[in-house]
Amino acid sequence: MTQGTPALGQLFLFEQDAGRFELLIRIVYWILIGIVLWVYGVIAFVCLFIQWFHILILGRRNQTLSDIAKGYLEYLVHVMSYVYIMTDRRPDILPVSVRVYEEA
Repeated sequence: MTQGTPALGQLFLFEQDAGRFELLIRIVYWILIGIVLWVYGVIAFVCLFIQWFHILILGRRNQTLSDIAKGYLEYLVHVMSYVYIMTDRRPDILPVSVRVYEEA
């Protein structure tokens, strides 16, 4: 790895150890993450709807609308391992800048 290149970590790994107290905190986190995902999802859906018309009329995509939809999907993937009880590592409640890569 070259200097300045961020370390990549696999999101969905099995972890043997699990905290019982974390299960109680997870309930509150699920609610908060769910609210954020719902609001962000509605905004992303509206952007996709506008994007559809933008493509239909102008024949090209709008970068801002695309970035909002991309941000929603990245946040969704970012919180999945915690929401599906695969890890005790808590994600941020509000969306943060993350990148999702697909192995070629």
